[in-house]
Amino acid sequence: MAQIISLVNQKGGVGKTTSTVNLATYLAAAGKFVLLVDLDPQGNASSGLGVDPRAQQRTLYDAMIGGYSPAAYIMPTQQKGLSLLPATPDLAGANIDLVHMDNREFRLRDVLAQVRTQFDYILIDSPPSLGLLTVNGLVASDSIIIPVQAEYYALEGLSQLLETIDLVRENLSPQLTIMGALITMYDRRNRLSRQVVREMRAHFPGYVFESVIPRSVRLAEAPGFGKSIMAFDALSKGARAYKAAAKEIMQRSNL
Repeated sequence: MAQIISLVNQKGGVGKTTSTVNLATYLAAAGKFVLLVDLDPQGNASSGLGVDPRAQQRTLYDAMIGGYSPAAYIMPTQQKGLSLLPATPDLAGANIDLVHMDNREFRLRDVLAQVRTQFDYILIDSPPSLGLLTVNGLVASDSIIIPVQAEYYALEGLSQLLETIDLVRENLSPQLTIMGALITMYDRRNRLSRQVVREMRAHFPGYVFESVIPRSVRLAEAPGFGKSIMAFDALSKGARAYKAAAKEIMQRSNL
C-alpha cells in the first residue's frame, strides 16, 4: 500500500509545487514507484513535468466527479518510476460540483484506493487554499508535509492551517499525521531567514525537516523547461537539498 502524502499550504508562492515535483522525482530516482497527483486547477505540477494540462482530455476531474477509473489517466513521465495523474483548469469547477455530492470529502480517497497498491508513494500537490479540493487531499492522505517559506509572513498562516488539519483529523480522518514542515526559499545571508528557521525548530521540535531548500534561480528556471531540478541541473544546490529531503521522507515513513 502506498504512503500517501499531501503537500499543503493555503498561502501561494511558498514552493509547494516545486517541492512536490522534485521530491517525487528524487523518490523515484531512489528506486521507489511514485505517483504525483496534481490536485491544483492551475496544473503547475503537470506542466512542471512537461505535460500540457490543456491538452489532456481525461484527468483527475473526471475520476473525482465522473466516477471514472483513474488508471486510464495515469501517464508516465521522463523520470523512470514516476507517474502523473494530471489536472486541467476544469478541476476548478470541482469545488462547486463537490458541494452537492454524497461523501464529498472522500472522493479523492476513493479514487486513489483503486491504484494505491501499484505505488510506494503517492504525493498530492494541493491548491493554495483550504477549500474542498484541499480537504479531499487531506482526507486521502496518511501524512502531510507543509512547505514554509523562510519569511515572517509565512508563519502567520500556519496556525490556521494547523487548525484545519486538526478539524479534518477529528471529524474525517483520524489517522492523519503531520510528517513535518519543509523550509523553502531559504537565504542563509538573510538574518530574517535564519531567525524564521530558529523559530520553526523551537516551536515545532522534531517536525521541521533537517534539509532546508535554498532560494535558487535554477529551481525557478526548471519548470519553464518542463523539467525537475534533477533533470535540469542535478549538481545545483537546490537539487542537492531536494535529494536530501527525499531521503528524510523515506526515513520518516520507514519505506
